[in-house]
Amino acid sequence: MRIAVVGAGFAGLGAAKVLRQSGFEVTVFEKAPDVGGVWSSTRRYPGLRTQNNKGTYHLSDLPMPAHYPQWPSGEQVQQYLESYVDRFGLGSALRLSTEVVTAELVDDETAWLIASRPTGGRDPATWERYDHLVVANGIFSEPFIPPFAGRADFVAAGGRVLACGEFHDLEAARGKDVLVVGYGKSSCDVAVPLSDVAAQTRVVARQLLWKMPKKLGGAVNYKYLLLTRMGEALFRYISVKGFERFLHGPGNGLRRGMLDSVGSVATRQLKLRELGLVPDGTFEDIARSTVSLATDGFFERVADGRISVHRDRQISELLVDGGRPAARLDDGTVLPADLVICGTGFRQHVPFFDAALHARLEDAAGNLMLHRQILPVDVPRLTFAGYNSSFFSPLGAEMAAVWTAAYLRGGIPLPSRERMRVQLRTRLAWMAARTNGQHARGTSIIPFSMHNIDDVLDDLGLNLGPLARARQWLLPVDPRSYRGVTPRMIRRTAATAARESARESV
Repeated sequence: MRIAVVGAGFAGLGAAKVLRQSGFEVTVFEKAPDVGGVWSSTRRYPGLRTQNNKGTYHLSDLPMPAHYPQWPSGEQVQQYLESYVDRFGLGSALRLSTEVVTAELVDDETAWLIASRPTGGRDPATWERYDHLVVANGIFSEPFIPPFAGRADFVAAGGRVLACGEFHDLEAARGKDVLVVGYGKSSCDVAVPLSDVAAQTRVVARQLLWKMPKKLGGAVNYKYLLLTRMGEALFRYISVKGFERFLHGPGNGLRRGMLDSVGSVATRQLKLRELGLVPDGTFEDIARSTVSLATDGFFERVADGRISVHRDRQISELLVDGGRPAARLDDGTVLPADLVICGTGFRQHVPFFDAALHARLEDAAGNLMLHRQILPVDVPRLTFAGYNSSFFSPLGAEMAAVWTAAYLRGGIPLPSRERMRVQLRTRLAWMAARTNGQHARGTSIIPFSMHNIDDVLDDLGLNLGPLARARQWLLPVDPRSYRGVTPRMIRRTAATAARESARESV
């Protein structure tokens, strides 16, 4: 079976490794000149670092290098992924600087036709046939920039509007008035180095988010609070079992007290009250749709004036004020703005699928209908990798790839299509309610990383044993605990894989 994988970030490389080890012929298409996805040199903005510590942010059978700092830089993560390619001999499967233009099912839906060409080229695309397609382009691949009114005149006056991932050169901001739009990780990360060179750095935040210090109280690494099963259990899953029943039942007061105490410590430690930056709501809201660590130096620079935050505000229009580019906020304030950098989210979109195929993948509200965040209900010979954004995205994507390999080897008994639709509608309704609709079309599963991994591995009968999972209640999840899952899956599905291969060859 020939498999095309689109995307060479954590998800695409993890999928390629698992699928090749499972006996499939794999080609990985990547439009960037290097591997890495969001960590590619083409997409790294100044100040980019991981949110996870290095011990929890890697693929199962290759830890981050020991000499890396606790929170590796974007460049270090990309180098790690290069080493992953070398370690598992994936270089021959890679087609870098190659963009997939179109992917379409053949008429009888027994294969895919993939059209690709060199990135940015104008030559006619090359068409190839594949038996299966894995979409690993990532839910953070297509930045969303708001359609600002007045942008054309603003640009004509010398102003620039960029997504965070499009901004690479700090010198372009030297001496400039800069507006950073958004209050998530990327916005706060990029604001700090900008404040070293810009004349003024202003952050325009439509809504403040709670930030978690890397070390609570300056001592306790946050990984012991949020990167454990106990930390995950503090937030109610769609169904609860075991100790979770106590936490969300008789122990609910204790659970809320734990979260409130973390919020109180974070407020004091980051001096949020003094800075006027206490978010609305409670600290439990940190997991509504995204979790963001406090960027080193951000609040200190707000305190000393190098960064200013306009909270609860949006840009109503871009304009020219006195011959200079500027922005008007929704309270009427006009701010000089030579450069506007947007950390305003992403579109969950597969650019090489046409509208008809998108319609088959989505519900009426535009949410992706993916069983286990992997398998489309109504499109054959297609799976997704990395469409389960969580605290443990690399591990989650890798386990999704194991599920895909087992599925292709005939090792998963699936529910009926109607049953999958019912399960998906229930799940999406729950996700919409708990995130106020901010679940990235069903792809953001924060903070339920391990619940998702459990669901995937329970399907395969390959989950870790009770003792190993019990350790994860108090200690941060170590992806190395899952390094034996792929070989176990291959052994378990060997007989069914042989039958599937014989059936395919008939």
